[in-house]
Amino acid sequence: MIEIKNGQQIEKMREAGHVVATALQAMEQAAEIGMTLRDLDAIGARVLKEAGAISPFLNYHPDWAPTPFPGSICASVNDAIVHGIPNNYTIQDGDVISIDFGAVLNGWCGDSARTFIVGNAAPEDTALVELTRQALYAGIEAAKIGNTIGDIGYAINQIAKKNKLGNLNDHGGHGIGTEMHMDPFVPNEGRRGKGMKLQAGLVIAIEPMFILGGRGDYMYDDDGWTIRSTRGGRAAHWEHTIAITENGPDILTAV
Repeated sequence: MIEIKNGQQIEKMREAGHVVATALQAMEQAAEIGMTLRDLDAIGARVLKEAGAISPFLNYHPDWAPTPFPGSICASVNDAIVHGIPNNYTIQDGDVISIDFGAVLNGWCGDSARTFIVGNAAPEDTALVELTRQALYAGIEAAKIGNTIGDIGYAINQIAKKNKLGNLNDHGGHGIGTEMHMDPFVPNEGRRGKGMKLQAGLVIAIEPMFILGGRGDYMYDDDGWTIRSTRGGRAAHWEHTIAITENGPDILTAV
C-alpha cells in the first residue's frame, strides 16, 4: 500500500525522525573500543523509552526470518552489511560499524542508518563510508516531483560504479508511514525516467549499502538475519527518511 501524507502527518513523522536521529547520534558518540553491540542497543532502547516511542525492529518477524529480531538496533560490523544482531561482540580498533535504527511515535515511523569507524580508520574504509553517504544524498537530490523511482536508483548506482564499489544485490529503500516497510520499493540502481513517478506527500526511506571489492553478492549468517558480503569486503550503510514536497526533498531524520 502506498500512503500519501498531508503536511500534518509529515510533521508527525518528523517527530519520530527526531527520536531516530537523537538515538543514532548518541550511539555514535558513545561507541568505543571494548564496548559491546548490546551496549549500543541499550542506548537506543533508552532513547526510545525517554521519548515515549517504541521499536519497530524489536520482535519484528517477517516470513523469511527464522526467529523474531532480538534488538532495537541493527548493528552490522565490517563485512556484515545490514540486519546484524546486537550481540556480545566487542568493538575493536578500526571496526566499521553500521547502525540501522527505527522508532514508532504516536503511530508514525522513522527510519535511518549511519556508518562510522571506531579508533584508527583505514583509508579505504574512510572512503567507503564517505562515498556511501554521498550516494545517499545523491539519491535524496533525485527525489523530486516529476522524477521517478528509477532516477533515485540511477543516482545512487552511479557513485558505486564510478568508485568500483559493490552495490548490495536485491536490497534498497522503501515507503514508510504508519508502517515501517511499505510500498514502493526504492532500488539502489535504476534507469532514468523509469518506474513510479514521484509526487508530493510520498514519504520514503532511501538507503544505499556499498561494499568494498566491486561486487554486490551476499550470504546469510547462521542467525538467519545478518547479511554478509560473500568475499569479505567491508560495507557501509546510510539511510534517511524523506518526504517529497513542492519545495523539494525534506529529510525527516536529520539531526
